[in-house]
Amino acid sequence: MNRKPDIDWGALDFAGFAMLASDESLSKYEKIGFPDSYRAGFETKIFADICAKLPRLNERGLTVLDIGPGCSDLPFMLIELCRTRGHRLCMVDSAEMLALLPDAPGVEKKAGLFPKCRDALVDLKGSVDVILSYSVLHYVFVDANVFDFVDVALELLAAGGEFLIGDIPNISKRRRFFSTEAGVAYHRKFTGTDTLPAVERDVPLRGVIDDAVIMGLVARARAGGADAYMVPQHPELPMANRREDILIRRP
Repeated sequence: MNRKPDIDWGALDFAGFAMLASDESLSKYEKIGFPDSYRAGFETKIFADICAKLPRLNERGLTVLDIGPGCSDLPFMLIELCRTRGHRLCMVDSAEMLALLPDAPGVEKKAGLFPKCRDALVDLKGSVDVILSYSVLHYVFVDANVFDFVDVALELLAAGGEFLIGDIPNISKRRRFFSTEAGVAYHRKFTGTDTLPAVERDVPLRGVIDDAVIMGLVARARAGGADAYMVPQHPELPMANRREDILIRRP
């Protein structure tokens, strides 16, 4: 993939994604910060994993919130599922990204950076049955307070509601994987070399999510009155060996 040299792909934030959304030279996967090889052909499996963890999506007439939907295949799959199940779907992202998604009955678009756009979502307080935020939390980690992210989402979540924070890069999980024989083999196959993966141990890294952050978010959700769990991704997903999900349910 030919990426533009003037974009710092490792330091994307909310404003950066708005810029990518407006760049017609990028693919739909590049617009959400991924090489095509990481998403093309995988999003049907990703969506199946999402639906397995959010079984209430199969009910009818619910209110669904997608935080940071992006513009790849996933939001289109969610829009279609919500159409067939009669759900109200609210999508929160930059105006530029939302413009790439269809306007359809039952779909509401709210431009803003979650959770800083809390006031724009006041009509949803305590009424959302399903919340999805996929491949987003690590950018919130740059732009906002991740505890606020969970707190505001819990304010919106109705009794019995489900909230999936999906596809979280975890540097601790990555270190563990690349310290194994399987991780070394994966690295060598991916790079086409006989080198060992670089694994820094017992070194805190600024600006990245590790076990402590994820466990802290689980504890925060539980302190807010919800049940919360760290859950693995399906092993067929492209980054299951170094990413994981948080599932939150309000009793």
